[in-house]
Amino acid sequence: MMKGKYNYILLLLSLTTVFVSCKKDDDGGPIFKERDRYKEAAEAQAEILEYLETHFYNYEEFENPPVGFDYQIVFDTIGGDNSNKIPLIDQVQTKSVFDRTIPELVYEIYYLNAVEGEGETIGFADGAYLNYRGIVLKSDRIFDQSTTPLLFDLTSVVTGFQEGVCTLKTAGDFIVNPDNTIIFENYGVGAVFLPSALGYWYSPPAGSDINAYNQLIFTYQLFQAVKDVDHDGDGVPSYMEDLNNNGYLMDDDTDKNGVPNFLDVDDDGDGVLTINEIIINEDGTIEFPDSNNNGIPDYLDKTYPN
Repeated sequence: MMKGKYNYILLLLSLTTVFVSCKKDDDGGPIFKERDRYKEAAEAQAEILEYLETHFYNYEEFENPPVGFDYQIVFDTIGGDNSNKIPLIDQVQTKSVFDRTIPELVYEIYYLNAVEGEGETIGFADGAYLNYRGIVLKSDRIFDQSTTPLLFDLTSVVTGFQEGVCTLKTAGDFIVNPDNTIIFENYGVGAVFLPSALGYWYSPPAGSDINAYNQLIFTYQLFQAVKDVDHDGDGVPSYMEDLNNNGYLMDDDTDKNGVPNFLDVDDDGDGVLTINEIIINEDGTIEFPDSNNNGIPDYLDKTYPN
């Protein structure tokens, strides 16, 4: 959709290695009786569809960027002078995402890629440097935002945000200026519309402007990715610890000790650290020995070396 180069400038010093997370849960706030997730899913779907059918985004600015355009997605209501605008429902895409509490319950979430980006794809277990804006769908109220890129751990953000960001690519290139600013070029710009079950459900962060069961919108500009993150430092990148390949790390727990593999330094619970049961070569490749030839690599096999 975008022609030519576009950029974003930020201070080089802001690119730290400290992860920020839109936390999935917060213990503060009142306690609510949990609603039925299936019934709520249907109501959330209807609310999101109504919004998509009655709103548009500033696609014309993305097609023909005015001088100084900031590449922020902005939504408005169709009507009056905007009656001829293309509704979001005709511009979004969908993807299926399962409920993290009831895996049999599957949502179709809607996402908008205003600009795909020209860099690398980003994975569900990566770190992501990005700007973002959080919006309550029902009121169009902004509840959180960052205009200076932050590094997010995508395993620690709400599911809908993670799933949306992973549809984009990073910046195609960047330039470091003499004054320690960075110019990002041709980065991804998108939005995701998510039901409350893939957001904060009935437990929004304390002190936020989000109410229980609010559907949300996140917009974001994706600049860089941190690949092959190893959260527990056991030598196995976290994305490789998704043993059932469902894009969710919390349900992979080989030794059933309540700690998922990507946070467990001894994945099989045999008393031998995972890092001592794999081989990391000088070129960074990893080998997974199977010493007793039973088809299970040592680091996942509690019967070895016992």
